[in-house]
Amino acid sequence: NLITYNAAVSACETGLQCSQALQLLREMADCRMDRNTITYNAVVSACQKGEQWPQALQLFREMATSLVESNTITYSAAVSACEKGEQWGWALQLFRE
Repeated sequence: NLITYNAAVSACETGLQCSQALQLLREMADCRMDRNTITYNAVVSACQKGEQWPQALQLFREMATSLVESNTITYSAAVSACEKGEQWGWALQLFRE
């Protein structure tokens, strides 16, 4: 269920397992399971910690198209991912949104 998946994704974030967090997110989509802000925040943060800024931005955009509300945690993780990847233009664009 959603709570179990969110716990697993959060564990991946803590354990710096970006690829595993992304795999769990895809698995949730394949099972047609709803993903929420908590789910996406954990995966975006895992990508940020794993220095995978393109995936972090892709997920940030996916949230909007999936009608999942982003919050301060989402923005912070996405901006931090851009910072780690030295993608200052993308970081500034996120600030303007």
